[in-house]
Amino acid sequence: QVQFAESGGGLVQPGGSLRLSCAASGINFDGYAMNWYRQAPGKQREWLAIITSGGITNYADSVKGRFTIARDNAKNAVYLQMNSLKPEDTAVYYCNKGGVLLRWGQGTQVTVSS
Repeated sequence: QVQFAESGGGLVQPGGSLRLSCAASGINFDGYAMNWYRQAPGKQREWLAIITSGGITNYADSVKGRFTIARDNAKNAVYLQMNSLKPEDTAVYYCNKGGVLLRWGQGTQVTVSS
């Protein structure tokens, strides 16, 4: 079974930073692009960032310039460095592979509040 295990969320003040991690299993990780998504209460899941197997990245306008996606193929892991956080970044954050999405993990809660 494919598993995505997100971690690193928490409570942070506006302007602060967090680094999220996603550990993947059950796929040939280094052969796939990886993505980060988020979902706030009552809202649709939003795509945030992608990193290809070769390390090329792209970002949603809402996070461009503030968030950075990276991967470590040796650890089957993808990361999201989140800087200059805003209250509107409050959401549950998820990772998934590129192309056809697989089973969602539990996500990790990020709350940005003073």
